[in-house]
Amino acid sequence: MKNFALVGAAGFIAPRHMKAIKDTNNQIVCALDKFDSVGILDSYFPNADFFTEFERFDRHIEKLRLKNTPIDYVSVCSPNYLHDAHIRFGLKNNADVICEKPIVLNPWNIDSLADLEQQTGKKVFNILQLRLHPAIIALKEKVAADTSNKVYDVDLTYITSRGNWYYTSWKGDVQKSGGIATNIGVHFYDMLSWIFGDLKQNIVHIHEHDRAAGYLEFNRARVRWFLSIDYNTIPENVQQAGKRTFRELNINNEVFEFSDGFTELHTNSYKEILAGNGFRISAAKTAIEIVHDIRSQQPIGLKGNYHPFAKLPLSKHPFRK
Repeated sequence: MKNFALVGAAGFIAPRHMKAIKDTNNQIVCALDKFDSVGILDSYFPNADFFTEFERFDRHIEKLRLKNTPIDYVSVCSPNYLHDAHIRFGLKNNADVICEKPIVLNPWNIDSLADLEQQTGKKVFNILQLRLHPAIIALKEKVAADTSNKVYDVDLTYITSRGNWYYTSWKGDVQKSGGIATNIGVHFYDMLSWIFGDLKQNIVHIHEHDRAAGYLEFNRARVRWFLSIDYNTIPENVQQAGKRTFRELNINNEVFEFSDGFTELHTNSYKEILAGNGFRISAAKTAIEIVHDIRSQQPIGLKGNYHPFAKLPLSKHPFRK
């Protein structure tokens, strides 16, 4: 049984990590979050020590080490902009680290963390759960087996509605979340590069507070993408079905279905890591480079090969810049 420390226990994604740790017969011995709404811990690890102050959490981990019950892994579920610091904290405490996506906001942070891995002898793993999805694995194998070297035409559409709270939270602050493409799109960019090969071109058509669209060209695919948190961008038939999320991957005019099969992906990620596998920080670098470039570019507008949803009217939300 491995001892885990969890950073970011009150966040949306933390329960998936709690479940994965419990499902793999390990234990969270201590957790940290500046917010104390962490009753979810009772469902998984009611005996875990909990801290709202980083300094006391740090001291507690040192005490555990002195008692010869050190932390084996630090799981990082904190806001995106803190990942780099919390990964460093884990490595410097002689623990391996499992971090949610995006692992960091900037590509050079990956290089720096790789250096720290070498210095400490510990490892950093990123949760890239789409690489473990059976349908996506099958698609990757299908593309790899296609020896015609044809380039696929792909439309990626992902809309996940968010309310007004989003803009008050750290997720609505581009300096903390990296913006919408980073916050809700990074795992899709990783999936695309994993399947279709090296990136050749990255164009941004629109980049607003609640949506972004652009064009990515890989060795084996031309991808038009659209991401949004605006409910009004969801197709009407999907709205009428009472749904607030729309996910579609269209490949050569055929819809690729991967809506199901997500429930165990975090647990499977932990199983792979604990078995000596898992995705190291170098695996995440292409996706981090993509989102950094999207964030840094000046959008060109509706020119060239853009996603059809990019033409949808902008909302009149008061937070729109």
